[in-house]
Amino acid sequence: MKEFVISEVKAETAVLVGLITPQQDEAKTKEYLDELEFLADTAGAVTVKRFTQRAAGPSTVSYVGKGKLEEIRQYIKDEEDNDREVGMVIFDDELSAKQMRNIEAELKVKILDRTSLILDIFAMRAQTANAKTQVELAQYRYMLPRLQRLWTHLERQGGGSGSGGGKGSVGLRGPGETQLEMDRRIILHRITLLKQRLLEIDKQKTTQRKNRGRLIRVALVGYTNVGKSTIMNLLAKSDVFAENKLFATLDTTVRKVVVENLPFLLADTVGFIRKLPTDLVDSFKSTLDEVREADLLVHVVDISHPDFEEQINVVNQTLKDLDCSDRPMMIVFNKIDNYHWTDKEPDDLTPETKENISLDELKKTWMARLQENCLFISAKQRENLDEFREVLYRKVRELHVQKYPYNDFLYPVED
Repeated sequence: MKEFVISEVKAETAVLVGLITPQQDEAKTKEYLDELEFLADTAGAVTVKRFTQRAAGPSTVSYVGKGKLEEIRQYIKDEEDNDREVGMVIFDDELSAKQMRNIEAELKVKILDRTSLILDIFAMRAQTANAKTQVELAQYRYMLPRLQRLWTHLERQGGGSGSGGGKGSVGLRGPGETQLEMDRRIILHRITLLKQRLLEIDKQKTTQRKNRGRLIRVALVGYTNVGKSTIMNLLAKSDVFAENKLFATLDTTVRKVVVENLPFLLADTVGFIRKLPTDLVDSFKSTLDEVREADLLVHVVDISHPDFEEQINVVNQTLKDLDCSDRPMMIVFNKIDNYHWTDKEPDDLTPETKENISLDELKKTWMARLQENCLFISAKQRENLDEFREVLYRKVRELHVQKYPYNDFLYPVED
């Protein structure tokens, strides 16, 4: 049975493949492939080529058509002839076992899809027993329907005795099916054990949360790589790992924060991403419980990202899937030091204004009207953090008075 082994990351070259469909135009496909390249870079791979194809949808046989697959195969061969080996081909959508088997047989290199790439990054990032268990569970759930392709080597064995193709086929087919069923039982048993272990961890964490006292819980949520951990470090004066990589934070970190005279709990959570596999969300249920139990959500947005509006929608949809969309929320636009006006800019801006964007000008945009108490900050440059702390203090204080009315005298609300 194939085992998942977390080994040292080696720089490999990768080719990316995506589709342009009626539901996903060329610009959107480019954005997805940009993100896929960032994922590959996070996993330690260097992208050397992209392939796209216009189609009504993915081919059930090989994701892309025969002609495009041949084009990719020829590119890999040409690179090998020039002593430039292509280590893997990464597809932007989840592949079925049949698609993977057919593509692998044609290209003769390692094949990954977006899901397996994300799982690989999660395996690299997992530090605690909780995160490692959740990653392993997600890996086995991903592996289970794809077991058959792991045993294609049996097709090359000369099985069976006697004459005639029928007996030979039966003799060959039997061991493979026996091994498949054995692996399936082992994996299902392992999944059951991992679920039990996560339930135990969940009970421990629930007990920990109950022992945190009468404090308001605030959770930082948002797309991956928007600066949540940097904000966490600034507010909590902690040293949570922060890096310009996707999923730099995998384990939920909770710190006690005091703003003025008001203590509260601040949680830094795993970032969301487009096309996040359902099994991954299910596996990380206990991690996302910090989001479910939060009294206030601070939605951090990377305003410098060209597609931040869709990232906002992805986060909102994920929160809806977690039944958290009704929680009090404030939006914080981070990385304003890297923000530049796009073609969506207001018509009345002059060239001089475009070159020098102030906080006051940002507060007049449509972004400032997205939600009450929208803020614009730069956590890296520590810009406008005083206003952020002031608004956060006011929101937490209001929630504290509502939730713990007998402690009103500690945090009086001004008239």
